[in-house]
Amino acid sequence: MAASTFGVQSAVRRAIVPSLVVILGATGTGKSKLAIEIGKRLCGEIISADSMQVYQGLDIITNKVTAEESAQCRHHMIGFVDPLVSSYTVVDFRNKALLPIIVGGTNYYIESLLWRVLVDTQVRKSVFFQQENEQPDNGDQHSKLELEKLGGAELHKRLEKVDPAMAAMLHPNDKRKLARSLQIHQETGVPHSRWLEQQRGQEGGGGLGGPLRYSKPCIFWLHADMKTLDERLDSRVDDMLSAGLIDELKDFHVRYNQQKIKDDSQDYQHGIFQSIGFKEFHDYLTAPESCGQPEKDALRNKGVEALKIATRRYARKQNKWVRNRFLKRPGDNIPAVYGLDVTDVSRWEETVLNPALQILDSLSKGEEPATAPVVVQETQQRNKRSHNMCDLCDKVIIGDLEWRAHLNSKKHQYHVKKRRRSDSACDQSHSSGAAAGEPFSEDPGAPVAPGCSQSSQDSSTDSTTTHKEVPVAL
Repeated sequence: MAASTFGVQSAVRRAIVPSLVVILGATGTGKSKLAIEIGKRLCGEIISADSMQVYQGLDIITNKVTAEESAQCRHHMIGFVDPLVSSYTVVDFRNKALLPIIVGGTNYYIESLLWRVLVDTQVRKSVFFQQENEQPDNGDQHSKLELEKLGGAELHKRLEKVDPAMAAMLHPNDKRKLARSLQIHQETGVPHSRWLEQQRGQEGGGGLGGPLRYSKPCIFWLHADMKTLDERLDSRVDDMLSAGLIDELKDFHVRYNQQKIKDDSQDYQHGIFQSIGFKEFHDYLTAPESCGQPEKDALRNKGVEALKIATRRYARKQNKWVRNRFLKRPGDNIPAVYGLDVTDVSRWEETVLNPALQILDSLSKGEEPATAPVVVQETQQRNKRSHNMCDLCDKVIIGDLEWRAHLNSKKHQYHVKKRRRSDSACDQSHSSGAAAGEPFSEDPGAPVAPGCSQSSQDSSTDSTTTHKEVPVAL
């Protein structure tokens, strides 16, 4: 037998580790399948950490578990418009002596469950001022909806006034984070950057947030060869089409999105409409009735290909998150991550299920699993969220790594060479003027050669840019 199921069940009831199980992995790696198998064997209940599955409907496009799968193991946080109305929490499951199994593709949901990284403005407002012996200054109140209607430049300008440290870390185009930081300040009177400093200053805190919420969680990372996974994802899209994906999108479009498009108020950045599929099939769903069948078929095929590309891109983004937020996470509050290779589905029990059960069995006994966790990569230096302005390219760059990449980019080098040619022409113009007997003037109103700035500037890459480091990092 791969593992002692009874032993793990008993350990969970005695509140022995693991406190919860988390299953990470890119879309299409079989996270739900493993969660169901673990849940069936160990009396667990599954909590969906998928921001799209909380909505009712669109079961195909959001890849919800089927009724048959749901009957095998109880699932939570699926099919609700607002997940906060659910009466079930991780604490409730632990009090019932059940093993909570977190599974889903929305990685920041999972991160907020594992670490104390969220700011609870309603609860912590009074606590902060009791500790700091200060009084809140909320200033003008604006709802989140009102803030989101503003442009990024205006949001950034407002944030600079109340929280310059946070403003320096956020790009002017990052409207969501800008609005969130403003909202936190408005609701608490405390700059967002100070909340983050307080979180990281707690015992067990780290560079990306506060301490772990649960001691010794068991985390599985399902990964596969990318070429194999790409083929699997393409096949899954084909299966979704066979299951009625197009009809599902058409029905939802007529009921919820058609009028918005007529009013030119469609939004593919918020709520269920940001699911992969809506943007990709937009042209097909909005094609006029006069459009012929060949044109409709072409638009449909275009949407299918775009959906496959977006799905493959999303899988890479999910894997990148695991590497950056777990395997490269700065600090010591990093739980062990056990990698499970799901490339060969014909050996799934041998390479995925049995190792997972063995790991859980060992942890429940307080023993080291035979399978070693993935090695955490040493980070030489954390990527600081420094604010950089490239005057040559008229571009804001956030982050030291991104800044260095920009300085080495072809576009930046092109502008550097262009500036040098301009400076050279400027120097030649002054030289020819002096040779003709014209005195050189430093009067601000004096004419200058085309392409030459009125203030003398070095043509190096550093002197034509502004670089500002910020001590607080996201």
